[in-house]
Amino acid sequence: MPRRQHHLAPSILGPAQLHRSRNQILESIFYKGLPYSRKLSAHTSCVNYLAFSSNGARLLASGGDGARGQTQITHVSFSSDRDIQIWDFHQDDISDPRHTCVGHTRNIFTLAFSASNKYLFSGGADNMIHKFDATQFQLPRSSNAERPIDTLSYRNTIRSLSCHPFQDEVFLSASESGRIILHDERTWRNPSTRARDIIQVETEVCDVKFHPTMENIFASCDSKGTVCLRDVRLGFGPANKRRNQGVVQVFNTKISKGSIAHLSNPESSSIAFDRDGTKLAVTMLHHYPTIYSVSDPNPIAFCSVQTLPDGSLILPGQRSYSNSCTIKHGSFGSLGLDNDDFYCAGSDDFCAYLWKIPSISSLVEQRQIVDPDEWSGNTIFADTIGYAAGPHEPRYLPVNIKTPLSRLTGHNSIINTTLVHPNFPYIVTCGIERHIFLHSATPSTPFSDGLESTPTEVRSLSGQSTPQEDLRVHNLLIGIEPTDSGDLENSTISLFDGILRAEGTADPFQSRRWSPDSDLESENDSSD
Repeated sequence: MPRRQHHLAPSILGPAQLHRSRNQILESIFYKGLPYSRKLSAHTSCVNYLAFSSNGARLLASGGDGARGQTQITHVSFSSDRDIQIWDFHQDDISDPRHTCVGHTRNIFTLAFSASNKYLFSGGADNMIHKFDATQFQLPRSSNAERPIDTLSYRNTIRSLSCHPFQDEVFLSASESGRIILHDERTWRNPSTRARDIIQVETEVCDVKFHPTMENIFASCDSKGTVCLRDVRLGFGPANKRRNQGVVQVFNTKISKGSIAHLSNPESSSIAFDRDGTKLAVTMLHHYPTIYSVSDPNPIAFCSVQTLPDGSLILPGQRSYSNSCTIKHGSFGSLGLDNDDFYCAGSDDFCAYLWKIPSISSLVEQRQIVDPDEWSGNTIFADTIGYAAGPHEPRYLPVNIKTPLSRLTGHNSIINTTLVHPNFPYIVTCGIERHIFLHSATPSTPFSDGLESTPTEVRSLSGQSTPQEDLRVHNLLIGIEPTDSGDLENSTISLFDGILRAEGTADPFQSRRWSPDSDLESENDSSD
């Protein structure tokens, strides 16, 4: 049966028509958001990570939780869902995964397709990196699960994997041991090359990403809040060729407030490039997604929610964007247009938000720079967030993009990962629930005619748990797992509701105070 064509499909539209149709869709998004969705259901517990395949994003890989006994925050879950599901967007009706990959024994934290989709790499809390033959994923579904064709074992949780933009055999890994490793699967089992392929930093490395067009450049972030660009040629290889662990640029991630004397350095939990590699977004714990131009160490924008897309103000006590629980991953995307002018992120308020990012030149022009003497004690800046390299350095005030273009609903708990499709106006989201949500600007897509209107009402977080919820959480913590996946999901939601009540309003200026001495102590510790 021929595959159903969509009204935006390039094969049936000329360039002018396609451009006009794309603009019409963009107009629709401006006024309606992405109001249609479908649940993709195959996992039985939290879904931690999503990754599209390269060159067109035909395939979506999703990875979930894997072992019993602890919470996702401590990298272990309460279910036996250790599978990677592969979803095919070339299906006429995407409702079930095309393939299932097995091999992990605990949470899956990261997935990455190689440059030409020859391999899928996965890593997680079982300290393993698996390599799967991704060429099998386009074949008809088999009754047998796909197993790794190769496996590497490490000492700590694998937090991130990133594939080389052009070479299938090369990828980076980052782990909680502080190791960034450059892997070349043609030589990765040669002990003589292993030490030359490792950068050891002083703290947990949270994320690592190859630059999408400059093959020797990659970005990394760590739990101390450090975000930097590194050069492969300076970070790896013989000792006499290495320089400064490959660091060629450090981004300013420390924040300041006019009414507070000290600075804060929020933990940077994940990073994302846009498709051209001109912008870098940093997800910060207890703070807002922050946007950088890769050629500028100081931020040009941050994304908040002070006004909803319909223009209504966020009222005191009303929940909006926050990031205090779980590991989150945002993404840039084009929604089918030519440039990655949109950024999407999940939130603790059970929603995801999509922001339109103005041009770099416009943001740089609007950014303010304030002298430190003018900043301190000035009532004008009492509640203003600025970024500063140190206490006596200028304050950079990036543009506050405070009204999102769209709010994505449908979830009943925290959203961990948002992924914008590179070619069409679709966004996939996942989190504490077992379902993946596919959001669309239109009810009809190339892979389904059955998208329904997404409920706009968002579940509220009560101020106190019920006895039934307390019992669910108690049973979960002592290892009594519900037999029904729906009951397990309700128990997990209750658990994270409790975590949100306890930690959801943390202030980075209290929880992450920074002073010059703290960096000095870290340097001394690393040199001992």
